[in-house]
Amino acid sequence: MRTPVVYDYAVIRVVPRVEREEFINAGVLVSCQATRTLAAAMALDPARLRALDPHADVETVQRHLDAIVRICRGDADGGPIAALPARARFHWLTARRSSIIQVSPVHTGRTGDPDGLCDRLLARMVLPPTPPGDA
Repeated sequence: MRTPVVYDYAVIRVVPRVEREEFINAGVLVSCQATRTLAAAMALDPARLRALDPHADVETVQRHLDAIVRICRGDADGGPIAALPARARFHWLTARRSSIIQVSPVHTGRTGDPDGLCDRLLARMVLPPTPPGDA
């Protein structure tokens, strides 16, 4: 096991009707300064989104979630925010906003296994739970 490292994470939420304050978790955003990591993983569930708003534009929401991933990677097509240093991108992405894509408060954790952290958080915070006995 490696020496534990500190990381910050936030859950990406989709709020199809902001005035109702109902949301589904659709992804995670992870920043670890020790490993110089900024990553995002998304798993939008269209059926859950449509349960909150039958008229939700799933394709547009998915495009915006994909843009978050591109910004995290620093892709050239991620726009000017993608060109910022990783920590600045994390702070920009986690800034409070009242739009259809929102981010939870930032949480801090420690792990001795930073590889795959984004996927583990996605499984725990976003994906449907595994039924008992199927694990």
